[in-house]
Amino acid sequence: MFSTVNIHESPPPSRLFYQNRDRKPLIDKAKGIYIWDRHGKKYIDGSSGAMVVNIGHGNAAVLAAMQKQMNDATFAYRLHFENEPAERLADRLSQLTPDGFEKSFFVSGGSEAVESCIKLARQFALASGQSTRWKIISRYPSYHGSTLGALALTGYDIFTKMFEPMFQQMPKIPAPTTYLDRDHLSETERGLRYANMLEDEILSQGEKSVLAFIMEPVGGASTGALVAPDSYYTRIREICDHYDIVLIYDEVMSGGGRTGTYFGGDHWPVAADIIALSKGMASGYCPLGTMLAKTRLIEPVLDSGGFAHGYTYAGNPLACAAGLAVLEEIDRLNLLENSRLMGEKLKSSLLALRDIYPCIGHVRGKGLLLAVELVADKQTLEPLPAELNAYSQIVNLAYERGLIIYSRRTRGGITGDHFMVCPPMIITSQQIDDIINILDDALAAMCKKLKLDINRV
Repeated sequence: MFSTVNIHESPPPSRLFYQNRDRKPLIDKAKGIYIWDRHGKKYIDGSSGAMVVNIGHGNAAVLAAMQKQMNDATFAYRLHFENEPAERLADRLSQLTPDGFEKSFFVSGGSEAVESCIKLARQFALASGQSTRWKIISRYPSYHGSTLGALALTGYDIFTKMFEPMFQQMPKIPAPTTYLDRDHLSETERGLRYANMLEDEILSQGEKSVLAFIMEPVGGASTGALVAPDSYYTRIREICDHYDIVLIYDEVMSGGGRTGTYFGGDHWPVAADIIALSKGMASGYCPLGTMLAKTRLIEPVLDSGGFAHGYTYAGNPLACAAGLAVLEEIDRLNLLENSRLMGEKLKSSLLALRDIYPCIGHVRGKGLLLAVELVADKQTLEPLPAELNAYSQIVNLAYERGLIIYSRRTRGGITGDHFMVCPPMIITSQQIDDIINILDDALAAMCKKLKLDINRV
């Protein structure tokens, strides 16, 4: 039905190393939602890389904007010059953010964005006479980056445990995984119950020691596109206001339009105080991210001597030219609306697969940030045995068939399996059908290999 290749064939030796010894084919070219390797094999980029390439590969308008900027200047150090692309991009982002967000601090990636957020929050506390505040509460599971400061916030054991002696571990509260709860509460009541855990933790830690709370409005890879009940977001904002806690939204994955609104948090009528944004912000055309913060936090820091933080490539003109062009393409192609509409179709199609495969226990997310959780029991959502490695099995089987998806362990990185289907926002209805057909075949192959049931009539 679908052509396969041996993804384990031995390529030439490499001087590079990353997480492991796994090797993949050399990329040849990429266009739209497709990538070709040097053997001529075509892949659907069903995860937009790592939920990065929001507007697709090879966009001519973005490449033209980058070429124009390369002809002018590719680098301008922020202490020596201001540059027009950075100024224009910061102005454009201020128009997209909620009221009170007037400034950007550009970085090169998500970990840098999160580090910037927590450093600004701490310096604001010092500048406003609240030096006892330094603890940042986050959630478990969660992922906020790979630098030591971001790892202190991350609740994902396989990434954090080995480095714990090297950083100050921050307090955690449970992520709002209400789909796993077996109680008599409504979703509204469950949302409030999880949100109130933040208040309990603030009081346990000592309210004058707590600086901030950081969360993903729509979950990323650690929770598989987790969406809390609406009541959760409003109550979290109320608690932060009551205890004078800075609310940080990690929008590294959920921002950039992927959920059908430019920021994932825009789905709810409450706003954060600081936002971390990266990945889809420049859609993979250049390394770029930003911290967006309310003016009330920035001005005291600048008045007290300045923001003691910085990166060499902050506000790089080439990266900012790419980011600005990506925003213009999102508007020109009406990609927020397409993300919403195609996300509805994709989610409906994934739910249809759940009827065929008993191992699919839950489908969740917003827009084109979607995840499928694999389970041993659809009623209890008991996870599959960890030794089956279902989360990696499905990725490899889909890859062999020309579909790239993304997966992680669902429950703290230790047990559970989910995979994410997050194609570029330019996806069409027919291309979604193509994704589902390949995924259906890969799921059937996985079930056969792992001896799991199928309900296909």
